[in-house]
Formats: sequence, C-alpha cells, structure tokens
Amino acid sequence: MAFDIAIYLNRIGLARVPTTVDGLVALQQAQMRAIPFENIDVLLGHIPNLTEDSIWAKLIDARRGGYCFELNKLFGLALEALGFTIQPILGRVRMGAVEGGPRTHQAFIVTIDGADWLADAGFGGPAPIKPLRIDTEELQAVGRDVFRLRADSASGELVVERKNGNEWFALYGFDRASALPSDFEGANFICARWDRSPFPSSLMMSVLTAEGTANLLNKDFSMIRNQTEETETLKTKTELQRLLSDVFRLQLPRSTIESLWEKLGSCGRV
Repeated sequence: MAFDIAIYLNRIGLARVPTTVDGLVALQQAQMRAIPFENIDVLLGHIPNLTEDSIWAKLIDARRGGYCFELNKLFGLALEALGFTIQPILGRVRMGAVEGGPRTHQAFIVTIDGADWLADAGFGGPAPIKPLRIDTEELQAVGRDVFRLRADSASGELVVERKNGNEWFALYGFDRASALPSDFEGANFICARWDRSPFPSSLMMSVLTAEGTANLLNKDFSMIRNQTEETETLKTKTELQRLLSDVFRLQLPRSTIESLWEKLGSCGRV
C-alpha cells in the first residue's frame, strides 16, 4: 500500500510538517501523544508483524499502539513521505547497565541542513520526547529533563543518558552501522520471544500527555502532573480497562482485557 501521509497526520493531530528541526520535533511529539508505547500483543504471546500493511492496520486503522519496531516503523515511513533524510539504526538497550545488550532498539538519524539528530518515537518511558542533536557533548534540556550523548570508547557507541538527580542513567547506545529490514525482523523476534527480553513477561506502556508522561508497568501506574508524580496500583480489571481507555486511548475487545488481566496476575512471579 502507498503511505497516506494525510491520514497519518490526521491520526496524530497535525495539519502539516515542514522538513525543519521544528517540524521534526512536532512530528515526534505528536506521534508520542497520539500513539502509545505498548507491548500488549507480545505479552499475550504474539510476534508483531512489521509489514507496512500490518503496521498501518494496527496503529492507524485499529488505533492501537505498539513497541519500538512498530512505532518507529510508522514514524520512519512518515519521515520518508514528508521528505526528511533518514538513516534507520539499531541500538543496544542499557537501562542503567554499563554495557548494552544485543541490537534490539530501532531509532533514526535524521539529517537537516547538514546537522544530524537522533529521532526516536518508540523507546517509551524515560526517553527524550524530542530529537537530540548528535554532534555535541553539551547537555540538552528536554522540558524538565536533561540528556547527553556520551562517547563510549569501549563499545564505539554514543550512549543516550538521562540525568536522574546527581547521576547519569544510560538508556541505550548506538552507532552509524547500517541496519537492513532483515536486522529489524531478527531483532523483533528476539524482543518478542527471548526469555531475557522484558516484553514477553511484563506489561510496559507509556504515552505523552499534555501534562507530562503516563507510564504503566504491569499494575503500577504513574502520571506526571505539573512536574509532580502521582502513582497508583491497579486492583481490578475494571480499573485496567478504564486506564487503557481514558489515558492510553485504547479500545480493546473484552476478551483481550480478560486475557491481559489474567496475564498480569502472573507477572513478577518466580
């Protein structure tokens, strides 16, 4: 199918996007507000289909979310349709570790007026909500958060780090190695099936809101409101359904809610 940029922009609530840095920022943030990070299908035992038709059917027609390979596949198609110059890359997730794991996170290097930007609409949670300038080691403020790209001589990667209090927390590392469709297919399978991947065993959801970010890890929900974090633990299936509908804007079949709640009952057990 041909990528219909008008329908995509309507889905994320934008009228037009210039091929500028401001346009790139607006596009990433609009997708992160409209289409949540969620791994429901993987948690329920499915391997996401990364064909363009399947991504469109799920994220646009069915108004679902997805995890990085789905979200950034859609994001990349939109970037190309709009005329941005992009390079797909695969990063190594660290989440605080000294070293990264296998290459299992998709993102993009976007070149605008000779400058390179790391654009990523699919990491969720603690990730920056706007692109980061790649060719600088200076601190980069993103809303109330501060990030940096640190050169790691051991791995040859640039590491995306977020400042947590007085400490730096590593999110993922990346380099400029070319990534092919087969690389993303293999990484997608690893994320969906590997017993050391978090996605088959834990519910992970995130969406950008007007006030901050909403996150759900299994039954633990957190919401940033006016720079204050509010938390709660879901106790009933009805609370889960309300949260999915009202905050993440997902309208799921009752059978899916039933299966998801049953799965959450076993999450975290040894």
